Amino acid sequence: MAQFTPSGKSGDLKQEDNKKTSELVVCLGELLIDFVPTVGGVSLAEAPAFKKAPGGAPANVAVGISRLGGSSAFIGKVGKDEFGYMLSDILKQNFVDTSGVQFDSDARTALAFVTLRADGEREFLFFRNPSADMLLRESEIDKNLIQKAKIFHYGSTSLIHEPCKSAHLAAMRIAKDSGCILSYDPNLRLALWPSAEAAHKGIMSVWNKADIIKINEEEITFLTGEIQRPGGRCQS
Repeated sequence: MAQFTPSGKSGDLKQEDNKKTSELVVCLGELLIDFVPTVGGVSLAEAPAFKKAPGGAPANVAVGISRLGGSSAFIGKVGKDEFGYMLSDILKQNFVDTSGVQFDSDARTALAFVTLRADGEREFLFFRNPSADMLLRESEIDKNLIQKAKIFHYGSTSLIHEPCKSAHLAAMRIAKDSGCILSYDPNLRLALWPSAEAAHKGIMSVWNKADIIKINEEEITFLTGEIQRPGGRCQS
C-alpha cells in the first residue's frame, strides 16, 4: 500500500481561488496509518521496528491529484484520535478539501502493518475491528461536494462492511446522477474480505457502473481466472 507524505504546504483547497470546482476529483474510502518496517526485505515478524506513514488508496489519489496541480477532495471517516487528526492535517497540508472527512468518537483510526519481503511477496496485517472508516454512514456523505465533482473516485474496501457499504453505494448514485465520471480502483486486499468468493462478488458488484477502472495483473488474474501474457493475451 502506497503512502503519501506531507508536501510542506499548508491550507485548504477551498481557500485556493485558482482551483476550479468543475475540475474537482472527489475520492471516497479509507484513510489510515501504515506501519512499515525500518529495514527492507523482511517479514512483519522479522521487522526490528516500524515507522508510521499516512496511507489509504483513495487518499493517495486525492493527494497525488493535488500535487499535480489539480483539485481534489476526500470523503471518509477517521477516529477522533491523534492519528485521525494527523491524517486530516496532512490532507490539508496537501491542499485536499477535507470538508467531507468525519471523525468518530467510538472507533479508532484504521491501522495497517505492511511489508515487502525478500521473496517479493507483500504481507499485510490490518487492525479494523471495527475501525472508523468502516462506520461511515449515508447520512454523513457530503452530497453537495460530490455534485461539484467532475470525477468521483473510489475503491472496494468500503464495500466490505455496513454501514460503509450503503454509504459508498449512495455516494456512487449521487455521482452518477450528477454526471460525474466514475473512477474505480478495486485495490484487492483479500485479507479484509470474509472469503475470496465474497471479494470477487463485492468487487464485481460495481464493476459495470464505472467509466474508468484502474487494475493490476494480480487483480485481473483473481477476477477472471486467467493469467495475463505478454502482448495483452490471456491464458487460462
